[in-house]
Amino acid sequence: MKPSILPVPAPSPSSTKPSSQPTGAEARRVWEAGEAARGQRPESALRLFGKALRRDRWALASGIFLLLVALASLVAPWISPYGPNEANPVLRLGGIGTPGHLLGLDQQGRDMLTRLLWGGRVALPMALIPVAAATVVSLLLGMVAGYYRRGIGELVMRLLDILYAFPAVLLAIAIAGILGPGMTNVMISIFIVLLPYMTRVVYTSTLTVAEEDFVAAARSSGAGDASILLREILPNVTAPMIVYATLSLGLQVVFAAGLSFLGLGVQPPTADWGVMTSDGRSVLALAPHVSMVPGVLLLLVALSFNLLGDGLRDALDPKLRV
Repeated sequence: MKPSILPVPAPSPSSTKPSSQPTGAEARRVWEAGEAARGQRPESALRLFGKALRRDRWALASGIFLLLVALASLVAPWISPYGPNEANPVLRLGGIGTPGHLLGLDQQGRDMLTRLLWGGRVALPMALIPVAAATVVSLLLGMVAGYYRRGIGELVMRLLDILYAFPAVLLAIAIAGILGPGMTNVMISIFIVLLPYMTRVVYTSTLTVAEEDFVAAARSSGAGDASILLREILPNVTAPMIVYATLSLGLQVVFAAGLSFLGLGVQPPTADWGVMTSDGRSVLALAPHVSMVPGVLLLLVALSFNLLGDGLRDALDPKLRV
């Protein structure tokens, strides 16, 4: 018998199509793209801030100026040409450009440049310390009040509304008047005045962040309130608080100088920008530079903090990143 020969089926149309499997070159490109994506890391806040400063020349110039002012004040004992209270009565009220006295002398014959350098050692901490302290306390109070809206949250915000109802300037003057003159009392008054404003910023941010899906996911996964506040909410409310604190620093420098100008802050003969401005009132017609020089420096410092705050806001706001 002859062996039966089975017919060979004709190839189907689908089998004649080219294979969908990637070629070697395509597979390598996909692998390289995956490796590149895996190696990417989110940019840090410091790197974003640096990029924003490079884009915003005014913010960069302001940061450099503030850094120079802070460094000059820090090393004032070593770079100042005279002592802060060293007087030369012969050259009293000498104008700007007097030989040996670049910015002139005041009514007691003290070198203006020297007193400006030493005054920064008083004026800058009087603003930086209370702003930093108020930022930390406001983060705690604002997050707790925003997360626990009823009960403790309502109590905290209603108590702060009592301070919020008073004008900031009048409240600071009243507190400084009760506590008495002095650098420490000025910082306490600024801290109390800033607390309700900063806490409200954190409070409103916390209300928004607490409704986000990632907070609900953390809560459903069993995370406790402390973990949610520290790991989920705190990183998302810190950025607007830092921007607000930076923007308020310039105002607080002027604020502290204003209290010293009124006699409620640092007292003479301590070198302070507010005291120097006040000292020049009696000789304003004869030697306007005695008040003008510290006044201009206060203006530049306040303006620089505002411009730096704008740059920081642009760096931390994802909507403004290009």
